[in-house]
Amino acid sequence: MSEPIPVIRTVDHGTARLMPDVDRDRAWLLTVDGAPQSYVDLDAPTHLEFEYVRRLGHVLDSVAGEGLPQDVLHLGGGALTLPRYVAATRPGSRQHVVEADRGLLELVTEHLPLPADAGVTLHAADARAWLESAAPDFADVVLADVFGGARIPAHLTTVPYARAVDRVLRAGGVYLANLADAAPFAFLRSQLATFAEVFEELAVIAEPGVLRGRRFGNAVLIAAHRPLDIAPVARRTAADVFPARVEHGAALTRLLGGADPVYDENAVPSPEPPDGAFTIG
Repeated sequence: MSEPIPVIRTVDHGTARLMPDVDRDRAWLLTVDGAPQSYVDLDAPTHLEFEYVRRLGHVLDSVAGEGLPQDVLHLGGGALTLPRYVAATRPGSRQHVVEADRGLLELVTEHLPLPADAGVTLHAADARAWLESAAPDFADVVLADVFGGARIPAHLTTVPYARAVDRVLRAGGVYLANLADAAPFAFLRSQLATFAEVFEELAVIAEPGVLRGRRFGNAVLIAAHRPLDIAPVARRTAADVFPARVEHGAALTRLLGGADPVYDENAVPSPEPPDGAFTIG
């Protein structure tokens, strides 16, 4: 059997590379312009490689009873790691994926096809534009992992965007987002203030070294109207091979400080990662 070879293709927003993992059969790393986007094991869709994706997975495992199907909207597609995970762990779920890069979607579906019964519908569209035209109250979970290069686009960081998310969420629904920042956390704090304008309950999951300001890194934002059941998420993240901490309640209020919410007229992208923070190769 021949060894898989890397696939390199120019897509709408850069140069995408699919690189096989030499240690796992049928496992692939997707990068765009050198920034890691996704890792997928086609034979083990519940295997989550990236630290922040594992944390998102812990929350997805906790939002409803084990195995119960959910209606999930993914903003940002990458290699469709989490749609595959939800399809495997919550069979019968209905999922929509909105990815702005049509060329990237075509590359992924050609080389890393979804199972026929995955229940995933793909849309090549801007995340916010799609949200604003979608039917209200149709999603149990909205999960955002949208980066233009290595930065979150400015129009996905504002109060009007948070309201658009809220409009498509059902009562009791949960919003999850992958953010990235470093001390003094101006961007993360602004996002907490922004989503606090719309949602009553917030939490953040991050590696302790990031929260202590030692390095740039990912932080998972959780937002909801209903009280969050933090305990199971905290247990799962603390016990993970990459341990993380959940900030909630008073600790989160201290982190937020006096930050102001972001509106369209003053929005900026998330900060540029320092050299070497995420890029490989």
